[in-house]
Amino acid sequence: MFGMGDGSCPFEFNFDPATFKVGDVVSYRVTGSLEGMPFVGTLLEVHADHVIISPGESDPLARYRATREDRPLVNESEI
Repeated sequence: MFGMGDGSCPFEFNFDPATFKVGDVVSYRVTGSLEGMPFVGTLLEVHADHVIISPGESDPLARYRATREDRPLVNESEI
C-alpha cells in the first residue's frame, strides 16, 4: 500500500515529456524480463530525443538512457 494510510502514492510524477527538466521524478519502464513493472527515477539529463535517469537509492551510481516519453522506456541491457 502506498502513502501514509490514505492509499495515495508518495511520489509526484511528471508525465509530460515536453516539460521534463533535470530533477523531475518520473515513472519509467524497462523492456524484457522486467516489462510491466513500474520503476521510479530522477531525471539527470534531458535531451531532445532521450533522457538519463537515476534509479536513486536502489543503485545511486547507475545511469540509464531512456526514451523521452510520458513513461520513459529503458532497454533491459542498460540495467
